[in-house]
Amino acid sequence: MELSLEVLGLLFLVAGLAGFIDAIAGGGGLLTVPALLAAGVPPTQALATNKLQGSFGSFSASLYFVRNGLVSLREMRNAIVFTFIGAAVGAELVQRIDAGLLTQLLPILLVCISLYFLFAPQVGQGGGTPKLSENVFALTVGTSIGFYDGFFGPGAGALYTICFVAIAQFGLVEATARTKILNFTSNFAALLFFIFAGLPVWEIGIIMAVGGFIGARMGAKVVISKGRKLIRPMVVITSMCMAAKLLVEQNPQWFQ
Repeated sequence: MELSLEVLGLLFLVAGLAGFIDAIAGGGGLLTVPALLAAGVPPTQALATNKLQGSFGSFSASLYFVRNGLVSLREMRNAIVFTFIGAAVGAELVQRIDAGLLTQLLPILLVCISLYFLFAPQVGQGGGTPKLSENVFALTVGTSIGFYDGFFGPGAGALYTICFVAIAQFGLVEATARTKILNFTSNFAALLFFIFAGLPVWEIGIIMAVGGFIGARMGAKVVISKGRKLIRPMVVITSMCMAAKLLVEQNPQWFQ
């Protein structure tokens, strides 16, 4: 499909902003997916194109965190494998069934996440005893959120982060770094299946990928320099904004 240079430029900027926010608190997909739909990309192709650009952004942040020693890929290998499997299944199913139930549940989950980060005073400091073993965490959290990210996606970063903080007992900076590793894994797995189905709009996706890569790198730098002081309020604000946006879209009659 053909778009004007102005529209492509706007999509580049949206992807850059989404990549920046996503690297810190997740939720970038709730900017990029509506932008793609507004540009006239059909829904399934919009999800596929979003995975294309999102893969570059999550890779950019992941690479920065790995190079700065915040996360070890070897320690996360089981979580990576199960996340890949879950995302692959989700990406296959989204081409066959409706994602309506997940979109209805997501605002409730996001509100719960924001309230947890807002009212739990010690949250994100890390150092507690993990509530699940590494392997059980990898199987349950990696598979389930990976499935959601492959099936629908927006808000997956916040879901990964809350699990790393509340269940695995990591500090917020470490949780954010690990979130990006799994975010990239699920993005990439879903993207492969979408490519096999011929769904991504490559000319749009590549332009947005460049913007997302730059934005995510900037966001990852902010995570390391500002740490918990910035991540906690960003997770709260982003989760509440995502929940409000979804509720407005799902229930327009409330606001008439």
